[in-house]
Amino acid sequence: MARRRQWVISWPVRLALLVAVVVANIVGAGVVLVLSAWVLPNGPLADPATVRLVNLVAFGCYLLVAVLVGAVWGAGRFRMRDHPDLEVQRRREHRRVLYGPLRLTTVQAVLWLLAALLFAGINARWSWRLAISVAETTLVGGIIVCGLSYLLSERILRRSTARVLAAQPPRRRVLPGIVARSLVFWVLGTAVPVIGLLLAAVSALVYGDVPAAQLAVIVLSIGGTALVTGVLVTVGAARAVADPVNAVRRGMRRVERGEFDARVTVYDGTELGQLQSGFNTMVAGLAERERIRDLFGRQVGRDVAERAADAGEVRLGGEVRSVAVLFVDLVGSTALASQRPAEEVVAVLNRFFGVVVETVEEHGGWINKFQGDAALAVFGAPAPAPDPAGSALAAARRLGVRLAVELPDVEAGIGVSAGDAVAGNLGDPRRYEYTVIGDPVNEAARLTELAKSVPGRVLAAGSALAQADGRERGRWTLGEETLLRGRGEPTRLATPDGRDDRAAVRTGTAPEEQG
Repeated sequence: MARRRQWVISWPVRLALLVAVVVANIVGAGVVLVLSAWVLPNGPLADPATVRLVNLVAFGCYLLVAVLVGAVWGAGRFRMRDHPDLEVQRRREHRRVLYGPLRLTTVQAVLWLLAALLFAGINARWSWRLAISVAETTLVGGIIVCGLSYLLSERILRRSTARVLAAQPPRRRVLPGIVARSLVFWVLGTAVPVIGLLLAAVSALVYGDVPAAQLAVIVLSIGGTALVTGVLVTVGAARAVADPVNAVRRGMRRVERGEFDARVTVYDGTELGQLQSGFNTMVAGLAERERIRDLFGRQVGRDVAERAADAGEVRLGGEVRSVAVLFVDLVGSTALASQRPAEEVVAVLNRFFGVVVETVEEHGGWINKFQGDAALAVFGAPAPAPDPAGSALAAARRLGVRLAVELPDVEAGIGVSAGDAVAGNLGDPRRYEYTVIGDPVNEAARLTELAKSVPGRVLAAGSALAQADGRERGRWTLGEETLLRGRGEPTRLATPDGRDDRAAVRTGTAPEEQG
């Protein structure tokens, strides 16, 4: 059974190619005809009218045949038979599209070469000088038209090229590189027209029968044609290089704005296509890096993540820092887990921790760790803070009221302490974490246990109030001293006075704004 032939490009692309290539060739052929018949010197002819008529008839007939043959032959360059192996089928389609402009230009080059031979043979019976002049003009015109057609077809096929390169980005150069293409386009847009002008001048010098007026017309006609074609080829070649670079430049601007979903369409088989593909690979890597960094920041806190990224290497150990610690622990979490379904318990914990994280971050703190149904927040490490004790106390006040208002079905004890502690990386280079160790941590944990049995469920150490600024101290009331479990010295207890805190939570403003 014969395999079906299919197109590798859509019909709108085929139509655009047909119109662009046919129009370019017809215009080019018309220019060559005018130059050959009425501008360039042809030498003495016995019957110029007959010669011109024969050439015009031959031109019309050949143009009609060439357009039809070129359309059918060129279209066939974009068809291929189905192959049972999908990988082979894909590779064939890949090559058909990528080499489409070159294959299409080859068809036109053959037709123009045949035209040069045909018209040279037709005119040789009257004058070898005329035959050579016509052949030279036809070849020069054909080379220029083929170059312009290549640029047009390459641009029209960009979307199709992008489609095949999306499945297989160019890992190596599959078409002539930028340098080679630039040289070729220089030859097409500059060298070839100038050569045509030089040949006309040589002919005038050799035969010496070209009047000054006719020589001026020849120079103006060929020079003007060279300028127009040179501009067209140069602009087309420049756009072929600039468009991919501009696409990458626009993508880079998006990446600079933090848009890591930026991608550029790969539609070039040269180094420019590798540049486009490399940009997409780079952005994909940056997006993955940013995603990992975001996940890492969510796990350990953004400040710790940035500190680890800036460090460049893992260093275990710590340093003494003046910090404040806020510890919060649910009351009756064991009963909660035994009386409710696991999904409901997780939902309650997530709502609880959501309020804790939001409140702590609003006051410049950092969640060091979650311990089951408890959370440890640190102020003043890893990023220094101007008033860690005041921030921790303000966070504790607001957190106590927010939990009472937003989560009335759960209760939590909150303890705050402040002082010197060791902050740094603890563990092994293979697995470590940034944490804070010291007396303020232990004291805050013990205050949290005690806070579960006092009204308001919030307690702070007097030492934390002593280190806070005056405004925050004014919102707390010092109480009696007590000896906390596991400690050798008594701790002076402090509780928030509750002034304006509940109203501030209801109105969504910070308590400080109410004072």
